[in-house]
Amino acid sequence: MAQASPAQVLPPGAGWAVVVALAVGFSGLMLAIIFVQRRYSGLTNDNEEFSSASRSVKPGLVAAGIVSAWTWSATLLQSAATGYKFGIAGPLAYAAGATVQVLLFAVIASNLKLNAPFVNTFLQVVRVRWGKPLHILLTTFSLATNVLVSSMLILGGSSTVNQLTGMPVLAAVWLTPIGIAGYVLIGGLRSSLIADYTHTAVLVALILAFAFTVYAASPKIGSFSRMAELLELAPKVDGNAAGSYLTMRSKPGLLFGIINVLGNFAAVFGDQSYAQRAIAVKGDQATKGFILGGLAWTAIPLGIATSLGLAARALTGQDPEMAVLTAEQVSQGLPAPAAAAALLGKSGAVMMLVLLFLAVTSASAAQLVAVSSVLSYDVYQPYINPAATSRQLFFVSHAGIVAWALAMSAFGTIFNYATISMGWLYVAMGILVGPSVVSIFCCTTWSKANRTSCFVAPIVAEIVAIAVWLGSAKGLEGEVTITSTSADYPLVAGNLVAVLLPALIIVPWSLWKPEAYDWEATRSINAPWRNEAAPSSLTSSSEKIGDGDKDKISMPRGDDTAVATLEYDRLATLRAAGLDPQALVASRRLAVRTALLLSFILLILVPAMACIPRTFSHAGFAAWGSIIIGWLFVTAFIVVVYPVWESRESLGAVIKGVVKDLTGNT
Repeated sequence: MAQASPAQVLPPGAGWAVVVALAVGFSGLMLAIIFVQRRYSGLTNDNEEFSSASRSVKPGLVAAGIVSAWTWSATLLQSAATGYKFGIAGPLAYAAGATVQVLLFAVIASNLKLNAPFVNTFLQVVRVRWGKPLHILLTTFSLATNVLVSSMLILGGSSTVNQLTGMPVLAAVWLTPIGIAGYVLIGGLRSSLIADYTHTAVLVALILAFAFTVYAASPKIGSFSRMAELLELAPKVDGNAAGSYLTMRSKPGLLFGIINVLGNFAAVFGDQSYAQRAIAVKGDQATKGFILGGLAWTAIPLGIATSLGLAARALTGQDPEMAVLTAEQVSQGLPAPAAAAALLGKSGAVMMLVLLFLAVTSASAAQLVAVSSVLSYDVYQPYINPAATSRQLFFVSHAGIVAWALAMSAFGTIFNYATISMGWLYVAMGILVGPSVVSIFCCTTWSKANRTSCFVAPIVAEIVAIAVWLGSAKGLEGEVTITSTSADYPLVAGNLVAVLLPALIIVPWSLWKPEAYDWEATRSINAPWRNEAAPSSLTSSSEKIGDGDKDKISMPRGDDTAVATLEYDRLATLRAAGLDPQALVASRRLAVRTALLLSFILLILVPAMACIPRTFSHAGFAAWGSIIIGWLFVTAFIVVVYPVWESRESLGAVIKGVVKDLTGNT
């Protein structure tokens, strides 16, 4: 169980104030914003609004939502820990290795808009295309992903509160989800996105404040040159070029980067949170939202790790106010809070508490909405009550919020008593849920993917990956423990098998026995032209997209071989919903090209260029740090300024409505 560390600079009351009072206050603010939106923007209070924000969200707000949902406590704490352990190679390995998944998810997002424009979850596509067995399998993997992510959020946040204030870990574990669930229950996905925007704006401001403190204001460091000098005095890093913290040639950094890239594919592709944002975005703007969100997010871990992570290492042994951290505390992600307390005392500790609170609450809100949608549309509706009404689904969605809030606390308690830290869950995530990644990607993007191969591959890969992981831990470390299973080589071996073996099974099998799926059934899921009595597995004839085309839907009715024919102008319906097929095809093409190009730049080109010097000179380090701070300002524009600009007309209408009410004018 986590204990308060020497870095405790605040009384336990400060922890209670943040976890309880700030949570309640923020929930009240969100509820007020939701009330104003509903009164002056004409928003409805139905399940469509609750789970998908009426599919009307603009790309800037989606980008802010992606940054917020992907900024876990692990983003802030684990990234800083990589800087503490590996030097400047760590932040790049973390940031680049966790950005490409969001960029590549733009491909899935654009395909969902094109081939399943009215779904509520990506798992509905699995059920309609491939049936119950694969749907149950991938739903299990998806919920397991939510368990791991939610547990990391709660464990990371509670450990930090405990370290800085001495507040009991379990109190933070159980109280944190309560305030979050409050505003999510009322406002659903839209309230989560509004919270995302607010959280992200404050989060970026605080990270910039820490960066300027470390490299400009603090007398303990105060410049890039002084940071470089202190890092040169630190103990050598085994596996780094010249043992230096100022090098990108880092063997442990490379191994962590491989684990990070592979593990985070599962965290994005298998988590309904990201599909939820693709579903919610307006029209053909999903690609834009995900590309902007991915690029904006990259600066978050780079910024905090290059400032607080490196500062923690630089001040250890040089500053008596810098807590000396154990390996367990580093695994818990505590270098950043310790550095904040050493640099700024109580104010730094308070800033770090607020920063972690924002990260935990916004990402947890995304988890609550995502899981409630899966429980409603992929558990309750297909397997418990196939004839569920909209009202019943609305109730189940709300019940799912409450149930998952309690589950988050329960899992956090279990892992805490088992002494399993956020760091262990983070690096083991790819092995535990990574085998689902290729099947999910193929189901949503590849018409030739063979369903049998996509069912067999995750099961085989999971068994082999766990065997390789535990076997490597036993063979290389001599025992199977939490410590040995978090060693680099067992993790690399397990992650490689978990994520890559399914591709080696699915791709050849699908090329040998390809399907020829036309996406017609998935395009009809929840479509406006559907007959209410028709099942969700509705199929329709092929269609030529063109002005004035009429299509016919064949609707099987029980055992009756007769079919009813319904005519409609599908193209007009799609265009009215902002889903013009030609624009969606262009968006998908843009997603593929942009995601591949940016992934190449982040994973190969930038590291290769950065590895040219054996170690960075003081000037080179200053240039690198300045680029990161500049990137943070670009992030601030994308997630703070741009969403306001693109929503200026809606904001103007709300302001006019408020003024009319206050002045009594009609």
